[in-house]
Amino acid sequence: MQVPHHGATPEPRRHADDTWVVVPLYNEEAVIAGVVLDLFESFDHVVCIDDGSTDASAEVARTAGARVLQHPINLGQGAALQTGISYASRQPGARYLVTFDADGQHRVADALEMIDAAEAGGYAIVFGSRFLDDRTNPGWLKRVILKTAVRVTNMTTGLRLTDAHNGLRVIRVDAARLIELEQDRMAHATEIVLKLGRTGLPWTEHPVELLYTDYSKAKGQSVLNSVNILVDLLVR
Repeated sequence: MQVPHHGATPEPRRHADDTWVVVPLYNEEAVIAGVVLDLFESFDHVVCIDDGSTDASAEVARTAGARVLQHPINLGQGAALQTGISYASRQPGARYLVTFDADGQHRVADALEMIDAAEAGGYAIVFGSRFLDDRTNPGWLKRVILKTAVRVTNMTTGLRLTDAHNGLRVIRVDAARLIELEQDRMAHATEIVLKLGRTGLPWTEHPVELLYTDYSKAKGQSVLNSVNILVDLLVR
């Protein structure tokens, strides 16, 4: 595997027509409009999968311009991802899917770089990694938990990733059509790596920056999600 280096700034509209951004959504009404509007600066197709939110997330996302698919009850992020991947991979003209978190932690510029890396290198899958450079500081506890989760995931999947539980991914449509996630909750993060690896299609990692905001920390996402991932891995 070769890790691509930062190159020229990607043209922000070059993949506007052929890329669908898939955003699992659960109780993010405070930030989802900003996330969707930022994505629309570079992409034409944004689909949010509202996973039984109890707030106005779906309405806010729809008002911001996203296409919104809704689960009537909360099924978990894995189920939301599968709904979005299945939907987006069937759209005419779709070449790439981007999985993108709803909480404002991902950067559109990183997604654009990853699509360009996929196209330039002929990769079907590009995994975002916060551990390939030093821009992201998750804190020592989250780092330890995530590094442990990476080791377990790599043993399970046979891949050698540096950041197996980063929600920012670029998936070419031919790879996306081979994915059928069965783990609804946090264990889906390992399952998607396993199933993408089993496609036999070429993959790589790309350095990305995660933005740990006051909002995400207030929701407890900075450490709690990582603990949930590790627990799900160990009890599977």
